[in-house]
Amino acid sequence: MKRRLVAAFALTALTALSTIAEAKTTVSVWYHAGRPVERQVLEDQITRFQKENPEIEIKAVQLPEGSYNDQISAAALSNSLPDLLDFDGPLLANYVWSGHVRPLNGLLPQEVIDDLLPSLKVQGTYPIDGKLYSVGTFDSGLALWANRKLLEKAQIRIPTTPEDAWTLAEFEDAMTKLSKLDGVKWPLDVKLNYGNGEWFTYGFSPLVQSFGGDLIDRKSWKAAGALDSDGSVRGLGKLQEWIKRGWVVPASAGDTAFYGDKTAALALVGHWAFPNHDGGLGADAILVPMPKFGTRHVTGLGSWNWGISAESKRATEAAAFLAFLMRPDEILRIANANGAVPGRKAAIPQSDLYKEGGRLNLYYKQLLTIGVSRPFHPAYPVLTRAFADAVSNVVSGADVKTELRKAASRVDRGIAENGGYPPFGSK
Repeated sequence: MKRRLVAAFALTALTALSTIAEAKTTVSVWYHAGRPVERQVLEDQITRFQKENPEIEIKAVQLPEGSYNDQISAAALSNSLPDLLDFDGPLLANYVWSGHVRPLNGLLPQEVIDDLLPSLKVQGTYPIDGKLYSVGTFDSGLALWANRKLLEKAQIRIPTTPEDAWTLAEFEDAMTKLSKLDGVKWPLDVKLNYGNGEWFTYGFSPLVQSFGGDLIDRKSWKAAGALDSDGSVRGLGKLQEWIKRGWVVPASAGDTAFYGDKTAALALVGHWAFPNHDGGLGADAILVPMPKFGTRHVTGLGSWNWGISAESKRATEAAAFLAFLMRPDEILRIANANGAVPGRKAAIPQSDLYKEGGRLNLYYKQLLTIGVSRPFHPAYPVLTRAFADAVSNVVSGADVKTELRKAASRVDRGIAENGGYPPFGSK
């Protein structure tokens, strides 16, 4: 009898364990293949989350960044999107309009939403309904990096705040002086080696906007008259002029002119370059505010963020993992790894890099004062491709006005083919 009781108890225990195992919820997660340090942080975060939440299993899939958006679009058509996915911020309007993602209001703790950086709250909010559809563990920073020794050698004023930024005249005077220094082959690296892609839009749209242009009119949602405006032409014209004067590192020279070879004195690039710059130049790698090229002072913002798919049947569990990623200590882990601006206000004073006096605090100050998002419109995928193609042709010497007119026409044609993306553009 005792043996029967023991056997029955063991069977009951095994059945209970089997039931618990079956009750475990699997949350599918897609993320882009960023840098190795970023992938490692996410893998560690998944491990810690599952330890705290043994009833939830995270099944993460890494996809190539170059084809990431195409794979998401294909998955959406076949109703096979994951529960949680990351994507580049300016694509959000297209995803919401297409019905790919759902609002996070009511899923994420309100304290997380209230504590988001203002720039991330703007990036994640769909203007048509005012709901939040995405959050980022970090935002981006775009400014000039400078070799302190070379600026001092050329006796160039070093600005430290957005209010103190160089004017166009000061910037070009600095380039002239730097070009005459021994060892400086090119005064400026603008990362042309990154090639035709999102960098061309993120990196060079502030130049266009500073002169009064833009990628699209943000009220009428027409590209003609904005993308090919006099301000846009002047902005890209300046880039072409600097290239023709031999001031800009060519794409063929690769990525190391500023921090490795030290043949470039300035580098227009984002936060992700910090580890390389710090490793190559140490304390001599300093952050300089984005110059005020024209009448408007502008820098870029927006980065990869997270959203929950509209078709997910595990939205609550996906939100639990997302809330974990949005903890200040977890945000600091990824921000310390990639040099990005921590995504919550509470994390800023805890960051050695971004707190007041930190080496990267300028990025945070710029986000609060001169940051301008890329256009929030469902046509953004065609808009960014058209502008990047125009930049690529201008860099190669093509006529600036002609290229921007072609790009504007291409964007407006794409919008028309989608019926204007209603209710965007409606009166």
